[in-house]
Amino acid sequence: MRAYHYLRSVLVILAVSAGVISNSVVAQGVSLNYDRLSSMEAPLAAELGDVTVRLTGLLDTPVSFALDHNGSDDEGFIGNFQVSAATQLPNRWRVNLAYFGQYATDPEMTVDMGDHYLDNVALSIGGAWGTALGGNLAGIVREQTRRLRGAGNAFLAFDDAFGGLENWGGGYLGRFGPVVMSAVVDEQTNFDLGAMFQRPLGVQDYRFTARYTQGTYTPEHSTHQYDTRGVGLVGELVYGSILLDIGAGYEHFSATLPLLPDTRQWYVSSGAHFKIRMLTLSVEGHYGQLEGEDKISAALGIQYDVARGLSANLGLNHENAQADVGDLSFIDTRDTKAVLSMRYSF
Repeated sequence: MRAYHYLRSVLVILAVSAGVISNSVVAQGVSLNYDRLSSMEAPLAAELGDVTVRLTGLLDTPVSFALDHNGSDDEGFIGNFQVSAATQLPNRWRVNLAYFGQYATDPEMTVDMGDHYLDNVALSIGGAWGTALGGNLAGIVREQTRRLRGAGNAFLAFDDAFGGLENWGGGYLGRFGPVVMSAVVDEQTNFDLGAMFQRPLGVQDYRFTARYTQGTYTPEHSTHQYDTRGVGLVGELVYGSILLDIGAGYEHFSATLPLLPDTRQWYVSSGAHFKIRMLTLSVEGHYGQLEGEDKISAALGIQYDVARGLSANLGLNHENAQADVGDLSFIDTRDTKAVLSMRYSF
């Protein structure tokens, strides 16, 4: 009986890990969706001769409400999809071509203001030695090493380095037992390196990641570019239907113009996720400093599963940061919003 309960606990942990942790590597299932909304459903698949075609997608209708005097109410639509075509060569290498596209009408949910369409494409070739990739890979390492995203419409601001890579580049993913290595080099020779270790121990599942990024960053209201170097660490524990994680990072900004001073930031983020029948809850918090000024954010998320692929979602998100570097406004934001939506994933 004791062995039965132990085995049951291990199976529960494995099931939760497979269902809620999107960072596991499947050699030919690399996700090009670097946005916060991604499908959790198994892909639709069809065989066309020797080629397997897979499709996933998501439709979301967010409505946001400003909870302070600095924002405005918004409503919109988000739709995204990823389609891939994969086959195996005579030498057993696996070739996969993937395309991701997203259209959004809500300015609060996109990287640019107003209606926006973004897309990513990548070609990968994989074997026993790992997977080599080429294409729009700027977010590949981040997706392998990040903390778990919040439930529902929760979005924790500042939970990453500011600096990043150019869109086009080449990369590598390789699994060596419980360790997954990832690397991307962009067209400007900036690079992103990551490592993830994940393994169950007893009735818990543990995951640890490390990441080093050399990239560039341009403040929102400036044309001055900084060269950045950042490191990040994440630790995660899964026990039954509870997931706890914590992340920490440090980033140094080197000015490309002689009149601008260098600066730096450090930060710590933590969160907890709970699954109760049809309900998924998450609570997250962030604290950091940039040029000696505080960066604070918090997020509460709720997702209720109505039916397969259909869910009702809520997010309460707060962010507050203001820092000047010399005469340059490096970051200046203060916002508190509630976001409601119905979401369908396929």
